[in-house]
Amino acid sequence: MTQGPLTTEAGAPVADNQNSETAGVGGPVLVQDQLLLEKLAHFNRERIPERVVHARGAGAYGTFTVTADVTGYTRAKFLSEVGKQTEVFVRFSTVAGSLGAADAVRDPRGFAVKFYTEEGNYDLVGNNTPVFFIKDAIKFPDFIHTQKRDPYTGSQEPDNVWDFWSLSPESTHQVTWLFGDRGIPASYRHMDGFGSHTFQWNNEAGEVFWVKYHFKTDQGIKCLTQEEADLLAGKDPDSHQRDLREAIERGEYPSWTVYVQIMPAAEAATYRFNPFDLTKVWPHGDYPLIEIGRMELNRNPRNIFAEVEQSVFSPAHFVPGIGPSPDKMLQGRLFAYGDAHRYRVGVNADQLPVNRPHATEARTHGRDGFLYDGRHGGAKNYEPNSFGGPLQTNRPLWQPFDGFTAGTGNHAAPVHAEDDDFVQAGNLYRLMSEEEKERLVGNLAGSLAKVSREDVVERAVDNFRQADADFGKRLENAVRALRG
Repeated sequence: MTQGPLTTEAGAPVADNQNSETAGVGGPVLVQDQLLLEKLAHFNRERIPERVVHARGAGAYGTFTVTADVTGYTRAKFLSEVGKQTEVFVRFSTVAGSLGAADAVRDPRGFAVKFYTEEGNYDLVGNNTPVFFIKDAIKFPDFIHTQKRDPYTGSQEPDNVWDFWSLSPESTHQVTWLFGDRGIPASYRHMDGFGSHTFQWNNEAGEVFWVKYHFKTDQGIKCLTQEEADLLAGKDPDSHQRDLREAIERGEYPSWTVYVQIMPAAEAATYRFNPFDLTKVWPHGDYPLIEIGRMELNRNPRNIFAEVEQSVFSPAHFVPGIGPSPDKMLQGRLFAYGDAHRYRVGVNADQLPVNRPHATEARTHGRDGFLYDGRHGGAKNYEPNSFGGPLQTNRPLWQPFDGFTAGTGNHAAPVHAEDDDFVQAGNLYRLMSEEEKERLVGNLAGSLAKVSREDVVERAVDNFRQADADFGKRLENAVRALRG
């Protein structure tokens, strides 16, 4: 590819490849941003037939049980009373590896939960970390390209990984998580899960709250060192999948206590961190964890292809009382996940047994296409009709976003009082024990030392130096020692 202006697939020059177009600063992403849609749609079609990301995974069925009254915050029926149970299907995964990759690797873990509620399926699609590498979906294809095989060498290249991270300071917080002790969970049972994004809850009165989900493992956190993981990945590439399946077969049902952080909508505008920035957490001292339930996995799939490979999860699958936020990564995922599934599994993927509603019925006017089962018979396929067809409810699932009145454009995320790319990474580092810091620096140095260009190494080290001077100095010395 020759040097010159970045263009769209049609050859038009790209003015801004860093920020998606929104309705004002901090507003929702606009569908008229065709560069964003083109990049996400093209990205979703780059691999066939396995998932582009999260290809390597395992799943199980279970139950979610409500343990606290949250009706003051949300009108979602599956959360309407203490003791209420809802069937769930959970898929765990690694992010970057292909379908045949090993489980015991340093990589974020997907943590996707499908709640089969009486108001339709609710999908909560998160990770085992509360933050992510980037804050805008327009950069997601670029980021994943750095994690996949290089187009020339056919291998994952440290140069690509660290070049992108060093040029994207917002990734510093997540990279600190990834190379710390929790970067390689010992199993899927021994890790926490997070919704990661901020979501909207709204109650019967129409009041709005912003929430973050936390799934705390009841088995306790257990992780692998890099050396332990290297041995396990070679001996048993299926270690995490095997562990989950065999634990359930033994009757040792893994469980997680589920918590939320709740922020009244009025507090979002003046909160010290942008509450819709996926690279940031809400410190628990500001918004403490509130227990809402318990999730237990107690049944293995009978067919991995039908129930794990063909399972689909979309952040756009909401139920009344729950909705999205202006988080720019979430807004992009609302399109990208459904689009990926329609391409990979088919336009009727949502009606496969593992994906269709279990506690209610899907009543749509969608017809035909791959995997269509003729379930509608001869019923009319349009709305409105006078032949007894389903009707709209006239009540949206979530409340509208307020306060976005500025002109359209490719806006960066709004900056709040304490926002920068390094403060929370520094805070995370300073929370660690001396031994944890040593392992973190050793893991980072071991990866950075493989980079071929000194300018990339220095740029990467400088990001950690800005997070914490001691962090940067130790890393600089460790890399220098490894590189001789």
